[in-house]
Amino acid sequence: MAEKITKRSEDYSQWYIDIIVQAQLADYAPVKGCMVIRPNGYAIWEHIQQALDKMFKDTGHVNAYFPLFIPESFMNKEKEHVEGFSPECAVVTHGGGKKLEENLYIRPTSETIIWSMYQKWIQSYRDLPILINQWANVVRWEMRTRLFLRTTEFLWQEGHTAHATYDDAEEETVRMLNVYKTFAEEYMALPVFHGKKTESEKFAGALHTYCIEAMMQDKKALQAGTSHNLGENFAKAFDVKFQDANKELRYVWATSWGVSTRLIGALIMAHSDDNGLVLPPKLAPTQVVIIPIFKDDAEKQQTVDAARKIKMQLIEKNIRVHIDDRDQYRPGWKFNEWELKGVPIRMELGPKDLAAGQVVCARRDKTEKTDKITMKLEEISSKIPLLLDEIQKNLFDRAKKFRDDHTFQASSYDELKKYMEDDAGFVQCFWAGSREDETRLKDEMKATVRCIPFDQSGEKGKCIVTGKETNVKVIIGKAY
Repeated sequence: MAEKITKRSEDYSQWYIDIIVQAQLADYAPVKGCMVIRPNGYAIWEHIQQALDKMFKDTGHVNAYFPLFIPESFMNKEKEHVEGFSPECAVVTHGGGKKLEENLYIRPTSETIIWSMYQKWIQSYRDLPILINQWANVVRWEMRTRLFLRTTEFLWQEGHTAHATYDDAEEETVRMLNVYKTFAEEYMALPVFHGKKTESEKFAGALHTYCIEAMMQDKKALQAGTSHNLGENFAKAFDVKFQDANKELRYVWATSWGVSTRLIGALIMAHSDDNGLVLPPKLAPTQVVIIPIFKDDAEKQQTVDAARKIKMQLIEKNIRVHIDDRDQYRPGWKFNEWELKGVPIRMELGPKDLAAGQVVCARRDKTEKTDKITMKLEEISSKIPLLLDEIQKNLFDRAKKFRDDHTFQASSYDELKKYMEDDAGFVQCFWAGSREDETRLKDEMKATVRCIPFDQSGEKGKCIVTGKETNVKVIIGKAY
């Protein structure tokens, strides 16, 4: 099966698509730029949803749902916002066989429709804060698409909150960014830089934008999540005011934050190998697959019965288990299939293993035969949870080492340019540049300032472009 996957070293982009197609995560839809998320892929998204949804609710947020269609007049109320999205918007002009009196935008994001509702719901400081999240689909008419990373329609969550003060909104914005960072590192096993976007890279209509940035195996950056302090812009556009404790009318402060099915693309590109998908155990739909090995009906009955007992023991430990007892495929074929699909632990169970009171386990994060583990039957329920934790940690440590090994320091523009020309990875350097300086980076290097990390040493140095003294360091890299 691995022979159907292009090697990363030969063509990284094709390797990525091959993994998606061969692991049956998604397929191309009849509409150009759209995708069909297959059950294997959607199951990963469900685990992402479940983990994030709990984290959102633990921080006081609730879910709601807002319409797919947005009146054109709403989009036009926030000038900077609509200018940022207009090239990507899909517009409905006819419905019911007639031309509409007002065009409807298919949501590229929901700030405008949500703030039109907040205008109805908010009158007093007692109504604040409003902490709402929505799980939905959005449409952005992308010219260049790639499965999961950039499609015309995609799934996401978008949080939209309303606050009485700038400080409250800023605290919320940073809090949710930290939720994303925790999720990326603890569930996705994906180390990230978290920080602030520059003015030229921030969200259309935002006061500040914050992000998490991850490095993929081709050393490019992937923006894995964003959180925005929208200031009073949308409140002013939709006249959303509240009466404060002193009975004075004030505009409401807004935030929005979101991640999407792009996270599945991040999982693929951060962890997978030339044999197929590699999934961190916390997000793997199946964490353990048990493969009974048999030659006849008697051996099948014996090994499958034993597999079922093991499965029940592991289910009691909240481990997701599947038994592959299909007759029509040989064991070797099954081994390759489950390796391709990224299941963290493959458990092999034959008559000889049962006679010896043991099973043989193969870790997906380690593919050498010498890495296989023999485990006694009575140890399975205690050792498998520990092994899953070990795999989760190993994937994070491996990804972090890769990122750190490909993150460099540059003290001159020429040095930065050389790193970018060599596709070396991320570069940390001092920055006091302008929008024009960032445009120069894009034009000359196809690179961008990915973020201004929160973690700053305080040391001073000269800006990589202007030569001005500054104590701010940034992460620069090429990105998806």
